[in-house]
Order: sequence, then structure tokens, then C-alpha cells
Amino acid sequence: MQIILIVSFIFLGIQFAYLVAFLIAFLKSRKPIRTTTQPVSVIVCAHDEEENIKELIPILLNQNHPEFEIIIVEDRSNDGTYDYLLEATKHHSRLKMVRVTNKPEVMNGKKFGITLGIKAAKYEWVLLTDADCRPASQHWIARMSEYFTPNAQLVIGYSAYQKLPGLLNSFIRFETLLTAIQYMGFALLDKPYMGVGRNLAYRKSLFLDNKGFNKYLTITGGDDDLFVNQYTTKANTQLALGLDTVTFSKPKTTLQEFYYQKIRHLSVGKYYKFETKLWLGFFTLSLVATWLFVFPASFFEPTVFEVLALIGFRWVVLTVLFHFASQSLGVRFEAWKAPFLDFIYAFYYLVAGFVALLAKKVQWKR
Repeated sequence: MQIILIVSFIFLGIQFAYLVAFLIAFLKSRKPIRTTTQPVSVIVCAHDEEENIKELIPILLNQNHPEFEIIIVEDRSNDGTYDYLLEATKHHSRLKMVRVTNKPEVMNGKKFGITLGIKAAKYEWVLLTDADCRPASQHWIARMSEYFTPNAQLVIGYSAYQKLPGLLNSFIRFETLLTAIQYMGFALLDKPYMGVGRNLAYRKSLFLDNKGFNKYLTITGGDDDLFVNQYTTKANTQLALGLDTVTFSKPKTTLQEFYYQKIRHLSVGKYYKFETKLWLGFFTLSLVATWLFVFPASFFEPTVFEVLALIGFRWVVLTVLFHFASQSLGVRFEAWKAPFLDFIYAFYYLVAGFVALLAKKVQWKR
């Protein structure tokens, strides 16, 4: 019993250290001084995305930025994506289509599409998003470009999921925000390690000089987080904060779809740098252990009240963190839901993380 209690207090201590550090980081976060406006190449890969592209392109064309181009990589679509783009490019000078008809066997479709899109870009800074994403405002490109400082090589933005009714949607948005708290929080603490391809910018020269995705062509995914993990430093990375820098994605609507999506995402984490895996491992282990060891330990006498008080205090810190982190990122989240969703997350991650760790090959969309 004593050993269980000691281990429980250790895990709680680790959790408090992380949560408080993240909270301080977000409380101290600042928006940048605006830099000189720079041209931007926006790149979107599209495979059977006709309806999404029809919605997205007018939004992008309406962006309030003086100099930008939109490159849609049409990747072997079976619907009307190509026909729509062929006609649309005739009417909009900012819009360009790059078509993929065949791809190398050793490279997945999205990596190849992004590579072709970047090579076709005429500007140094490329800004990536997905076909099912929508910028939060017409100032998205302009606000993201404010972070293109002379020393910057990468700019990491936040991509949230749209709010819909239901527990699954609440959990998806919680999980997305918790992930952002980690990669944004660590970046604010001068330890950046990843970004998401739904809202990510970097220099074309950084990509081409390092031969793009060449170091992990055989890995499914990683066109965003592995690329950032490989080349990010505290000196060359900027964080984009605030509502105008956010994109919103369409969330999965079934548990099965969400589960397999997260398996794909989590399976890439095993290829992170050792230091990154160490920091993330301690955070996740202490979070899961809170419910596997600490909560059961609260029923042991004579420390039941002390342990329950510590668990309650952790919930308070977690709720406050979610409130201020969401404010800093520019997206509202019902922070009062965090303790309950945190409980679900612990067991979800225990299953999904284990499956992703053992997965040798993950099926991609195409």
C-alpha cells in the first residue's frame, strides 16, 4: 500500500509540474510585432474533394492579403475535382492547379502532392492546409504572414475542429486542444517538436535544401509533424496565436472513424527524436497513471482525503489551463468539461497509444 501511495504522489507531482509549466507558458504568450507583408503560396492537396474545394477556394480567394497564390494539387481524383479546377483556374489568376496522374510506389499520395505543390510555388513562404479546413477569418493568410520573421523557418498554427452536438465532438475538440497544449506549450517553453499540416507554414528553401520528405518516405504520414520534428529549433520556429490564425476542420462523426484517424496520427510519434519522446512520454504516462494508480489509491486509509484533495486540485489546474490555453489560441472551449473528458482520455489513450505503438503499417486514405 505504501509503495502504491508513493508512486501515486510521484505521478501527481509530475502532472502538476507539466500543467503549471504549460499554464505559465500560455499566460505569458504574446502576439508578435507585425513584420513587413510577405507574399505567400497556399498549398492544398485534394483527392476526391470536389465539394470541399468548391467551398474552400472562394474563402481563400477572399483573403485580405496583397500578394498570394493558391495551389491546389489535384491528386488522381475520381469525382469532379479536376473539371472544377480546370474551369476555376481560367477565371482566377491567383489560382493554380498541379495535377498528379501517377506517383512513385515508395511515396504516399499526400507527400508526393505536397512536394509537387512546393516545387510549383513561386513564393519563398508556403502555407499548408487541407481541403476540409476553413480559415477562421479573411485575415488568416495576413496574420500567419506576420510571423514570417527574418530568422523564422517554420510557423506553427492551430487547427481546431468545428463544434457540433454530442459527446464525441466534445471529446475530439478536447483531445485536439490537449495535443495543442503540448506542442504549443513546449514551443512556448523553447522546446518545439511538431506542427499540424492543417495550419503550417515554412520556407520553400528549407524544404528543398533538405530534400523534402526524403528521410521518411517509407513512413505513412509525417508530412507535417515529422518534418517539423526534424528541422524545428527554438530559434527558427514561430507560433501563430489568436483567432485570425486558426483554421477549423470538419470533425469525424463516428467513433470508428475517429479511432482510426488517431491511430494514424499516433503511429508517427514513435519516429520522433528521443528527447521529444521522453518529454511526451512522461506527460502521458503521468496523466494515464493518475487514473490507473492515483485514483484507486485515494480509497486507502489513512490518506484518502489527502489524495482526493490533490486529485481535485489537479482538476482545478487542468480546467484553468484549458481556459487560458483556448483563449490564447483564439478558440473557445468549455473548460468545465475538462475533468470528465480527461478521465475518458486516459483510457482512450491507453488503448489507442498501445495499438499505434505496435502498428507496423497504417492504412492511409489513398
